[in-house]
Amino acid sequence: MPVQKLPEGTRGASAPPRLFAKLIMPLMTRMHRRIARHPAWYHNIVAHPDDVWVEVSGVKNRVQVEQLEGESRDRAWELVTGQAPRFRSYQAKTDRQLPVLRLTSLP
Repeated sequence: MPVQKLPEGTRGASAPPRLFAKLIMPLMTRMHRRIARHPAWYHNIVAHPDDVWVEVSGVKNRVQVEQLEGESRDRAWELVTGQAPRFRSYQAKTDRQLPVLRLTSLP
């Protein structure tokens, strides 16, 4: 399935003030790089699904993006929340279904 931006919910976190985001973003980027966790920014992926790269342990790879739906999404969501239970609370904070993307390395 092509990647498409899902509708926004009516509940959930709002964006932080611009000044706060401008000050905190460099710190967050450094922190994510130090602990080797690199989030895929959903909105950027939706805007440019054919130009997605991930970096793991200092190695960059181009990836193909697939948005999961139905049973495959449910199975993947269970795997994710089994490994990182805190993600369950994210779903409880919104009235929309959170998207699940599969990233596959390209040669």
